[in-house]
Amino acid sequence: MYKIKFIAQKELWHILRDPRSLIIAILMPIVMTLLYGYAINLDIKNIKLAVIDFDKTSASSNLMGRFYNSGYFSEVTDPVSINDPEMILKKGQANAVLIIRQGLGEAIQKLKSMRNLASVSIDNYELGLIVDGSDANMAAAAGSYSSIIISQVIKDNLPLGFEFPGIRISRQVLYNPDLKSSHFFVPGLIAIILMMISALLTSVTIAREKESGTMEQLLTTPITPRQIIIGKTLPYVGLAILDGFLVLGFGGFYFGVPFIGSTLLLFVFGVIYVIAALAIGIFISTIVKTQQLAMMGAMMVTVLPSVMLSGFIFEIKNMPLVLQIITHIVPARYFLLIVRGIMLKGSGIELLWVEAAFLIALAIVLLSVATKLFKLRVS
Repeated sequence: MYKIKFIAQKELWHILRDPRSLIIAILMPIVMTLLYGYAINLDIKNIKLAVIDFDKTSASSNLMGRFYNSGYFSEVTDPVSINDPEMILKKGQANAVLIIRQGLGEAIQKLKSMRNLASVSIDNYELGLIVDGSDANMAAAAGSYSSIIISQVIKDNLPLGFEFPGIRISRQVLYNPDLKSSHFFVPGLIAIILMMISALLTSVTIAREKESGTMEQLLTTPITPRQIIIGKTLPYVGLAILDGFLVLGFGGFYFGVPFIGSTLLLFVFGVIYVIAALAIGIFISTIVKTQQLAMMGAMMVTVLPSVMLSGFIFEIKNMPLVLQIITHIVPARYFLLIVRGIMLKGSGIELLWVEAAFLIALAIVLLSVATKLFKLRVS
């Protein structure tokens, strides 16, 4: 432990004396939080919609068909609990739940037989829509698309020349009722920044030792490759965790992003995710010899896939099949679901255990491969 402590202290001094590392570690997370919190707003399609049909008439079947054939919504095969429709949203199996109350068939029939607006009143009928607001763009799109579809259904069933009256849709947005995009992007930034700090800076610092020739000096000392790895990566573990809390605090203070789950659970998963990221950084450092190549390699292997293939910006289900398969080996894919679930929905391990299992398995495999390759290269 004394040898590891010495290497870790040496690496910490390198960080403090290197302005580039400090800029990457401290300033860039704040800049990225501001940029993504303000600037990104995307159109959404293929919204996962679950339906609870209490009406069970041809009118309700036709309405479901209008939703699923619109191109905006996709059908969910998972069962929905009538007593707890919110659970399917917590599990991430659906983005919205449409509740068709009894009376839709009767209301549609009144529309068809209407001769004047004063003779028939159907203003009391409402559809229900429960939306997962943790993705603000998805929630806003679900509400807008639903209103468009309902308006079109009413218009199609009214006699020619009549203005449509109020069959309304009552929308309830959960987890992010104000539909702020920052509530969606800021938690995801934690995954991107942890990956960037852990993998990018780790690969660069080991490559710097090779480039300057000090790695050979380290190997002539009574220090094992395992001790070198632990000592050089420990400061970056602490730095990554510090950045994670920095984004959490900045997002909560500046953007008002809520945190309703377990801090301890997020911390534990964060450490596992950092281990996976560090393993990727170690792996890159073993196959390159210069800092420039290390930085380029880390950007290609970690940061870009974490942004583009994790669901941070683009929905995975909207990607080509080949890319959907590749996303399964991107650690950020699983950590994004975990951090958003804990922060915005208050999800526990009972709902996140699948993502947690995949993340742990990836971390173990990546760390084992990276450590073994590093030992072979430095031996």
